[in-house]
Parts: sequence; C-alpha cells; structure tokens
Amino acid sequence: MAFGWIDESAELRRRAGLVRTLRPRPADSPLLDLASNDYLGLARHPEVVAGAQESAALWGGGATGSRLVTGTTELHTALERELAEFCGFEAALVFSSGYAANLAAVTALAPHGSLVVSDAGNHASLIDGCRLARGTTQVVGHADPEAVRKALDTHDGPAVAVSDTVFSVDGDAAPLAALAEACRAYGAGLVVDDAHGLGVLGDGGRGAPYAAGLAGAEDVVVTVTLSKSLGSQGGAVLGPARVIEHLVNAARTFIFDTGLAPAAAGAALAALGLLRREPERAARAREVATELYERLTAAGHEAVRPDAAVVSVRAPSPEQAVRWAADCRAAGVAVGCFRPPSVPDGISRLRLTARADLSGEQIERAVRVIGRTRP
Repeated sequence: MAFGWIDESAELRRRAGLVRTLRPRPADSPLLDLASNDYLGLARHPEVVAGAQESAALWGGGATGSRLVTGTTELHTALERELAEFCGFEAALVFSSGYAANLAAVTALAPHGSLVVSDAGNHASLIDGCRLARGTTQVVGHADPEAVRKALDTHDGPAVAVSDTVFSVDGDAAPLAALAEACRAYGAGLVVDDAHGLGVLGDGGRGAPYAAGLAGAEDVVVTVTLSKSLGSQGGAVLGPARVIEHLVNAARTFIFDTGLAPAAAGAALAALGLLRREPERAARAREVATELYERLTAAGHEAVRPDAAVVSVRAPSPEQAVRWAADCRAAGVAVGCFRPPSVPDGISRLRLTARADLSGEQIERAVRVIGRTRP
C-alpha cells in the first residue's frame, strides 16, 4: 500500500510520546502567552498593524512574483535599507521567511570544496542549509570556539563557521567574539543566525553581533527573522554588499521564491520605527526573562539562566513535558514544549518566552501556574 510505512511511524511516535498536533487559536485567546516569539509585544501593536494594512492597501495582498521578476517593490528596498542601517551592516536582502534566509546564506556561501563548521545546537534551518550545501559539514561541540579552531585547522580551502547567536532551546548565547577570532585565524567566514537576538540584545535591540562588536565586519554575515521581535513575518540576510550581491545571483531560496508579502514588509518597517523610538523595549524583555528565571529557580524548578528572552525549564520526560504544558494551558497559561528530536540533547523542556509587555502580576501568575502543574 502506498505510504503504508506512515502508520508504523505514527505508532512509533505515539509510543515515544512525540506526537505533535495543531491547535488553532482564536483571535481573542484568553491565554497568557509565554509560548510565542513576540518578544517585544509588537505583533498587535496599533502602529505595526497599521503598517501592514496600509502596505496591503497600496501594494496588494501579495508580491506577485519572485524578487527578480515583479516581487521587489520600493517597500522591500526601504525595509532592506532600514534593517542594514539599524543593525550596522552595509547591505541586507529580505526573504519570505527566516528559514529561507538561513538556507540561502549557508548554501550560497559553502560551495564545493569548502568546509562548514556547524554548532551541535544549531537551529533546524541552519542544519538543513548544511545538508543542502555542496561543501563538507563538520559538526562541533556546542558553543566551543576551540572546537571550531580544530575543525578549521584540518581544512585547506574556503571555510565558514555557522552558529545561532542565541540558541532557541535553552536561550543561551554563543561566544561570538571568540568564534570570530577563531575564524579570522584561518581566513574563514562567520555566518550567525540572530533570530533570537534582534530586538533583544545590543544597543536598543540592534542584535547580538552589534553587541559583540561584529556589526559591519567584512567576514561576518548575519541572518535575522522578522517574525519574532518585529512581530511580522519574513527573514533577511545582512552583510557586506558583495556578499548580498552574490546571494541575489546564487541563493536558490531567493531566486525561485515569491517575494515577501507587502503587508509583512510594512509591518516590519513599522516595528523597526517603534524600536528606534522605544529602545527600552529590548532591556525590558531581558528583565522579564531574568525575573521569570529567578522566580522559577527559587520555586525549585531546574531552569537555564537566559542570555536573551528564552527561559528553558527542564521536564522529567517527553510524556510529562506534554502533560505539563497541557495542564498549564488548561490553567490559562500557554507555554512551549520542546521534545526530541527538536532538542539535540534528548532532554525535554518547557520553553517560556519573555515579552517586554508582561506585567509583574502576569509573571507571578505564570510562575504560580507552572509550579502548581509540575509533574
């Protein structure tokens, strides 16, 4: 029977407690949201919503084609200028998603004969980029610059190290300055995914590379998403102009994909404007994350100290993690639930995302519910 193996796979997932389900949410959900990546609380901000509405009214519902045909509007180029200037890079290129941006950066910058050194804790989009790249990939220990050095020392030719800036599972930050130093010792490039750093780290939320003094460097390329701190959708690659020009000509997820919808571009532009005017939002997101961590650990939970806005709370097993998250939801608090294979170390977690707009009362409520429902 066609696809008969699917039933066996489904049964194996069920036994392992790894079944995933979709839960459509209503527009007016009563849940306290600690599960989304809306770090700055901008997804529903009136100015961001207005930016989306006005852009859709002016440019239409879709981009109408790939970026190299009809899918590039003046709105897209304005967003690219703003992103590059805000984050401190020479140029930027906008994609339809952060996933597409990561695939583009890794595959286009790792040609045949090159070496890609990838952190063991990298996001799936970076991992898939490594798999699709024509270069050879070597996976090294998590957040270990010395391991990167050793890997680069084995290769004679083009090379690039690839890492998240803030890892999405535990919320810990990569040692970017040390990684850059290791790469420079071997003439290698550094590609980092700042999905969880933009809007949270750096001066006024300019990102982890900016905070590490790497913004604008000729050997550093940064990918970002517009769907987290900026409350919109899409992604971008930031870097030297010659690298961006190369992506325009070589990145398949740019050349063959429809351009980002105008509404998403308009929303992201509006969010950038808000962040410029209200840079304190970035610091507030970090403060909320730290408060969540301190309250949870004081209550006896095993949590990882956050370097940005992600707070990870360990669960006893995949099944208990699922039950814990479901019980939190039933009590009015939405939290994330990470299980294998999403977590490379095999340890299941509740994943909480701090938001700059959370009140002290909401933080207290979340901690109380997590404690009351603990397995």
